[in-house]
Amino acid sequence: MNLLTIGHRGVMGVEPENTLRSFVAAERAGLDAVELDLHLSKDGALVVMHDADVDRTTDGSGPIADHTLAELRALDAGQGERVPVFEEVLAAVSVPLQAEIKDVQAARALAEVMLEGNLVERVEVSSFHDEAVAEIARLVPGARTALISSLHHPRPDSTAGTPAGLDIVERAVAVGAGTVCLNLRRLTLETVEAARGHDLRIIGWVVNTADQLRLVRAFGLDGATTDRPEIGHPGRLTA
Repeated sequence: MNLLTIGHRGVMGVEPENTLRSFVAAERAGLDAVELDLHLSKDGALVVMHDADVDRTTDGSGPIADHTLAELRALDAGQGERVPVFEEVLAAVSVPLQAEIKDVQAARALAEVMLEGNLVERVEVSSFHDEAVAEIARLVPGARTALISSLHHPRPDSTAGTPAGLDIVERAVAVGAGTVCLNLRRLTLETVEAARGHDLRIIGWVVNTADQLRLVRAFGLDGATTDRPEIGHPGRLTA
């Protein structure tokens, strides 16, 4: 079975995360897809950034939602890179994208772009939030969706006593997701078997070393999200 390799925010281990530079580097490294994060700017642009605030990854400060796109463009996102919008990433690389959305509002904005650009085949939409995944499924017929979990604990409204790993499987099935993206450090065989029982794809994150890659293969996962370009060339990985 071929393992899908996904560049985490591009290749954030070597390039400024969630920048065009990072996404292009991931494609050039031979990774199969790139993962990115989406928030809405104050004026409704689909901004590519992980955190809700700009402080950690730029030379600015404050919430993304308090900045217009023009204001965000003025920030340095690392090595002179600018904060991109989703449409720029679509143009900059040709590989498939996994777009993580943070809330229902971002889901609606992304749905518009996907419908206008006929992006159902190219873009898989992921989120930690069940409601956002369900909203994409409602708005974009045939959309491929993934539910993400750290496997820390079940949701408060899940079945009483359901282990965290099985809770994510139940939730994915409930919102019609075809994939679960799971923290490799907390993944168990029980969760893998439960996901397989519902024909769910399983992506492990974050996979940066040879030992982690061996664990991915031992579990028989479908894909690995990585910070490192070497994941596509296992011989270059360190333990």
